[in-house]
Amino acid sequence: MDDVEIADVDENGEVLPKEGEKVLKRQQHDHLSSVGFMVGEPLWAYGCYVLLTLAALCTLLVYLAKKRRSRSLPAPTLQDAEEVVRRQEAMEASRRKMQQEQDAKAAIFREKRNQQEEEKRRQKIEEWDSLQLGKSFKGASRRLQESSDEGASSSTALKPKSHKKPLRSSEYSPLSGEGGGSCSWRPGRRGPSPSGG
Repeated sequence: MDDVEIADVDENGEVLPKEGEKVLKRQQHDHLSSVGFMVGEPLWAYGCYVLLTLAALCTLLVYLAKKRRSRSLPAPTLQDAEEVVRRQEAMEASRRKMQQEQDAKAAIFREKRNQQEEEKRRQKIEEWDSLQLGKSFKGASRRLQESSDEGASSSTALKPKSHKKPLRSSEYSPLSGEGGGSCSWRPGRRGPSPSGG
């Protein structure tokens, strides 16, 4: 009968712990709650101060790390200053070279444009001379003749014939529709269609 164990059972049929186990669990629970109380109460009372202290500590660590890095970098030397000056001079020289190339291109463009204008001027003079001599030339002569008729009246230019009949009478008005003869417009009829539909 020594092998028989007696255990207390609650209403649900679960085995209840023995008295020794209850005391041990209660002590562990009390110990944890006292530690939580010891940490939690000051944190609850002074939490904002703790938070500010941690932020200041982090900021201080970052500042010290940057300062340590800046000490490890070599200080700028005279050689570095000379290299900077050399670089700036090289950049200035390349800028001058590019500007000279651009100026040369602009000069070539202006020269071509002046040559084209001179060529056009020379062609107009040739066309005018050939017109004065009565020679025929390409379609540009019509443009030149029209511009010369407008610009200066000359006796050699042909005048338009005035005995032609006008296309419409002087009484014609496109807005009123009068004087147009049989081609007058009338609006459509309103109302039901004549088919009775």
